[in-house]
Amino acid sequence: MSVTDWIIPLVTVTVLIYAAVKRVDIFGEFCAGAGEGLKTCADILPALILLLVCIGMFRASGAVELLTNALKPLCAAVGFPSEVVPLVILRPFSGSGAMAVYNEIAAAAGADTFAERVAATLIGSSETTFYTAAVYFSAVKRKRTRCAIPAALTADLTAWIVCGAVVYLILGE
Repeated sequence: MSVTDWIIPLVTVTVLIYAAVKRVDIFGEFCAGAGEGLKTCADILPALILLLVCIGMFRASGAVELLTNALKPLCAAVGFPSEVVPLVILRPFSGSGAMAVYNEIAAAAGADTFAERVAATLIGSSETTFYTAAVYFSAVKRKRTRCAIPAALTADLTAWIVCGAVVYLILGE
């Protein structure tokens, strides 16, 4: 057995001992926290449902394929694998959708190919920007995001460019 096998039990026992020393009603506090969690879920659920519906409509409409085909000449000019473009388009919106696209890329291109490595790097270096913003801003009941979305998309673009360049320089074809 390693030390990591003991971390969760040790944290649990430490919390229980601390609560006993401070005379905290653990059950009551747990129930109060669970109630607050349910309220938060109820607050953010409409935004999440809207986002998931929009993503489904976006993929089903063929817009992803249209954008991919439109960007193929640019991809060829800069040496970016065009089969990764759908991942670039979907990643800011949906983690699970992006992972499905990554699996398709890995299955079609094969493991350890340039396209698969670029796709893996993009999955690991970017965030589901719109999903995260929907959750966070809904949780705090904020309707105006001001510069948050442009700043997050700029960070994603920077990650894509830098990681793409690193992958190309290190693993390039």
